Amino acid sequence: MIARLACLAVVLCPVAGLADEPDRPAAALDWPLVAASTFDAHGLEGWSFTDADAWRLAEVDGQPVLEQFQKSDYEPEVRSPLNIALMETPWLLSFVLDLEVRSTGRDYGHRDLCLFFGHQDPSHFYYVHLGKEADPHAHSIFLVDGAPRVSIAKERTDGTPWTDDWHHVRLVRNVVEGTIAVYFDDMETPIMTAEDRTFVPGRIGVGSFDDSGQFRNLKIWGQETSQPAAD
Repeated sequence: MIARLACLAVVLCPVAGLADEPDRPAAALDWPLVAASTFDAHGLEGWSFTDADAWRLAEVDGQPVLEQFQKSDYEPEVRSPLNIALMETPWLLSFVLDLEVRSTGRDYGHRDLCLFFGHQDPSHFYYVHLGKEADPHAHSIFLVDGAPRVSIAKERTDGTPWTDDWHHVRLVRNVVEGTIAVYFDDMETPIMTAEDRTFVPGRIGVGSFDDSGQFRNLKIWGQETSQPAAD
């Protein structure tokens, strides 16, 4: 089970009007700003982790960030990422996730950070693997559906051009159209796309397969829904 750490808050930010959001992506349409976090003094409340001991609040350039600084002591039931920080709310349909990420791991072919979405439980979710070099197991959009992850990317580039600097990342999902698009620094042209409706509502998270990294300035515009009732 994903361990809980009740001590990074998600500050829910109701939107007064589109004019109040100069950084609002066009892809967000008229969806409200449902969550935002600068990882400040609110602490880690509202997040779940595969291993809370692998995560901490850190300060970079005078700004608080969420840092996954070591490998999680976690063994998933099916082959999938090890290091996951998952927002407990909101459950989302269509959404735009916008944030800054920084890879702090060693430089090699599978150097990565990940974004998680449509998360139902530890064996049913989607994730984006931002890997340095694309292959069947790296740099793609993956589906975990009670079995080892499977790439579902329709289009993708040759890899994520990681440096040791901060990078702007955006994940756009439209459940009506069934589309998924991922952007890295260039917000005009996606680095990978997919079409899938296996899981519709679900939770969102960040992390890595087996590397380390930092996350900051997270914002989500989207369509909230209630958590499905347990069977």
